[in-house]
Amino acid sequence: MSDKKIAILGTGANGASVGADLTRAGLDVTLIEQWPANVEAMRAHGITVETPDGTTRTPVRAIHLCDVATLRERFDVVFLVVKAYDTRWACELVKPYVKPDGLVVGLQNGMTVDVVRDVMGPARSLAAVIEIAAAMWEPGLVERHTPPSGTWFALGADAPAARGREKEVADLLRHAGTVETVEDIRSAKWMKLVVNAAELVPSAILDLPLKAAAEVPGMHEFMLRAGKEAVRAAVAGGHRIVPIFGLRDVDPAAPERFVEVMLDAVYTRWSLPHTKTTVLQDWQKGRHSEVDELNGFVLAEHRRLLGDAPANARTVELAHRIESGDLPARPSNAELLLASL
Repeated sequence: MSDKKIAILGTGANGASVGADLTRAGLDVTLIEQWPANVEAMRAHGITVETPDGTTRTPVRAIHLCDVATLRERFDVVFLVVKAYDTRWACELVKPYVKPDGLVVGLQNGMTVDVVRDVMGPARSLAAVIEIAAAMWEPGLVERHTPPSGTWFALGADAPAARGREKEVADLLRHAGTVETVEDIRSAKWMKLVVNAAELVPSAILDLPLKAAAEVPGMHEFMLRAGKEAVRAAVAGGHRIVPIFGLRDVDPAAPERFVEVMLDAVYTRWSLPHTKTTVLQDWQKGRHSEVDELNGFVLAEHRRLLGDAPANARTVELAHRIESGDLPARPSNAELLLASL
């Protein structure tokens, strides 16, 4: 058993799931959370995780964000599971509580590699790709649609100074899912961004679960187009087509086919009929989403390297209208999305 001190910073659905798994494995885990009611629920009742395999309740150590300043211990590993737009301040918050040889690992969507590396330094940062479907609507209660047997992580060092340390973190994360160590973590994160650009925001704009959104006439084709724009931007930026999610049926010479394969896998292997994307969950909670870190990032890179990306541009435009209150998320928005094709 590892004697490492571990922190999970951000315990929404994904962070709480991982934190519960690591705690049940007997590891020394502290959960740090910014939603006060969630902290109080975890303190009182632990974390309840409902999966297709059954329900577990795990007593955990949870602290409020404001209580970080009272910590006297330092952590060996901090898993950052906050939204991509919260990465910088979260890294700065936890930096004084990471051991000199400790690591911060971003278990996040979006290209947060540079932010973590900038704050923590190249020797103390690892990047990751995560594939898990989960939701949290009530404090302390997770609906985990993919149990550990279906959860997947990729780990990698973006700088030579951290290479060789992936195993330390992989040994921990294997309690929560399958873990692969990859050499080109930037390309792997770009491949996840390709998938996210195709499905997270476009389906949320329709206010529908992912599978239902994909079944709206024309939407599957639109989502493929958004993903193909993203993969073209990735290739133009010098990134490689690499397998993710443990799927090996990937042809580096056929980047657009990659989008089709991965999107179908998300539909069939990681989504239940009622699975809502993280973006839709955010909007239904009245929260800002990661659209600027997902489709917005793709759009900026595509415009910089190749010119306009109409599907991603329309996705960003409508998402901003929804977040400003100018447009409700609703199924009829499919017509507005498809007008860009």
